[in-house]
Amino acid sequence: MEARALTSLGAVCTDFYVNQKLALKMDLPSAREPVLDMFDRVRRELPSMDRFRRYDGELALESPESESRYNWLALTKTAIRTGWVNPENLPSAYRLHRLILEIAPYYLSISPIDVEYVELVFGFDIEADRNRNEVVFDALLGDSPLTALVDHDRETLLDAQPFVGFSLSRRCDLQAFIEVKTRTRTREAASGRYGPEPISVYLTVRRYGPFQTIQELSDSFGTLAGHAERLSEDRVIPCVVMPIREELLG
Repeated sequence: MEARALTSLGAVCTDFYVNQKLALKMDLPSAREPVLDMFDRVRRELPSMDRFRRYDGELALESPESESRYNWLALTKTAIRTGWVNPENLPSAYRLHRLILEIAPYYLSISPIDVEYVELVFGFDIEADRNRNEVVFDALLGDSPLTALVDHDRETLLDAQPFVGFSLSRRCDLQAFIEVKTRTRTREAASGRYGPEPISVYLTVRRYGPFQTIQELSDSFGTLAGHAERLSEDRVIPCVVMPIREELLG
């Protein structure tokens, strides 16, 4: 499992990425001018993002992929999403996310009361070519009472995708979620032949509104990033990513 990212977080996995989502209550404007003006503004700041694409229900601005590294921006009906795959360092990834929180409200007429939440996601992909549900079950649940739920000698495990959420604030407006996705298909389990697909570990830190000002929305990024870095280093990597990695290597 070769780690492509140069960050210390990416050194423990095949691919590491940092995504952001700004979720809104009302539809974004669909007129050409504000969307293109904002995309041009992003391109001036990050010249490599020069590929404008249209997908079903989505407008995207992307950079070309270089050594498995790329970044992207996507507008959907009620959300603005950004991502940076295998960043050389966290400040590089944060640059795009901060920029969107700063400029999108002005280009797309977003009011603070329109914001449902803003979230930051750290994603860790660990490539595996065996039953990924078995890997996750053995790595994370094998020493727990849950191991008795499955008779491994006679039964094939079809799903094992732990999901845990908890509050980071007294008001519960700041929340964290840790999720494992295995992507094992039933036909793979039936045949016993598994293609190389990643086990994904997602750490999501989300701040719900209301926000009082656009500046507060922008300022919230530092809080999200701080919690994401701390939780990754203290909990997600030692308690989730490394056990999965060790199970695969063992």
